Amino acid sequence: MLSISKDFAPPFKMIEPFFLIGSIFYFLGILFLFFLNPQSGYLDFNIVGWAHWFMLGFVMMIIFGAMAQLVPVVLEVGHFSVDMYYVIWPSLLLGTLLMMLGFLWSPAVLPYGGMLVLISMLVFLVETFMTLKKAERVTLTVKSVLFSNVFLTIAIVIGFLMSLALSGGIYLDLSLWLGVHVVLVLGGYVTLTIIGLSMILIPMFGLSHGFDETAVKRSFDLMVGGVSLYLFSAIVGWSFLRYLALVAMYVSVGFYIFQIWIIYETRARKAHDIYAKSMYVGFGSLSVSTVLGIVTLFSESEQIVLAAAWFLIMGFITFLINGHLYKIIPFLVWFERYSPLVGKEKVPMLHDMLPDKKSKYQFWFSAIGMTIAGIGLLVGNNTMFYGGVSFFTVGAGFMLSSVWFMLSFGKELKNKE
Repeated sequence: MLSISKDFAPPFKMIEPFFLIGSIFYFLGILFLFFLNPQSGYLDFNIVGWAHWFMLGFVMMIIFGAMAQLVPVVLEVGHFSVDMYYVIWPSLLLGTLLMMLGFLWSPAVLPYGGMLVLISMLVFLVETFMTLKKAERVTLTVKSVLFSNVFLTIAIVIGFLMSLALSGGIYLDLSLWLGVHVVLVLGGYVTLTIIGLSMILIPMFGLSHGFDETAVKRSFDLMVGGVSLYLFSAIVGWSFLRYLALVAMYVSVGFYIFQIWIIYETRARKAHDIYAKSMYVGFGSLSVSTVLGIVTLFSESEQIVLAAAWFLIMGFITFLINGHLYKIIPFLVWFERYSPLVGKEKVPMLHDMLPDKKSKYQFWFSAIGMTIAGIGLLVGNNTMFYGGVSFFTVGAGFMLSSVWFMLSFGKELKNKE
């Protein structure tokens, strides 16, 4: 079990905007799905714009906020300069909005949005790398943070060059480097970050100890090797290496899922709460995405590619993030507003800070909607896809309401001070 010290914890007012803004982007991102035609293909500017809205505005925003809290705790050192996070969310917010504007209406705007996103991420990377230098123990989680941020650095440089190419500033083979950009972000940054941090959070929340970590170590090595090989294949132009890289990444995911199963089997806490249910859907979706991804190695069906991406992003990544928000936000709010009152007056328990009915509605509407929409993508049925999105939108609304409830809990205590 990790302990959190006031010496390491950043101020809550610094982290709060990341979670609130990310949840707003999440709700609007689900709503925007009604205006997309999935049959137009993943190279359609509307779909590419939506992907950047969702990945930057929701996934990256939430991850950056969580990393602000978790990195110093995992490393057991203070931030290099925690105030740098006050620059990150405004520049990421404005940059994402400009990039969406560029994709939907005017490609000439893309470099400006890309520059702001680049600045935001470079600030995050500098702060993270400088904090990593202070770490005394090099654990798997530390290595995952290091390598994931190296891959993110390369990804954002490629992304910025692509924005210049789309606006006509330079020439770049977009069909080639788009794939590299996606692999670096989803495999190199998001997945490695999840692998590293989940080895801290999932055992902590499930009270699992003393389990064998061989599988996750192999998963880490294969993911790093696979992403690196995919990048190398693009540089040298050897397309056959891309297939080897993808195979390595799929095997990596297989080892990771096996590691999660080991943790599940050794957990002491057997409760099937909203967090646990979100993990079940998340890792079930990751399994489906991996199977579909393997099929794409032997098939050029765009429907299967879109369905695999859907279950990875909307099933695995989304449910993992939302499930952890139900654990992270109440604890941070309690730590900020109620920990000074312990021993002086009655304070709420963490489960008291959860919106019970809203969280259940959020889970079921989202899970049903994600599944129906994913099947719709797989079979090429737009009516089924939009029907699933309808359920998903209701779930996203309950998620936004739940986040607002948790962030606002006990705020009157601060207002009295």
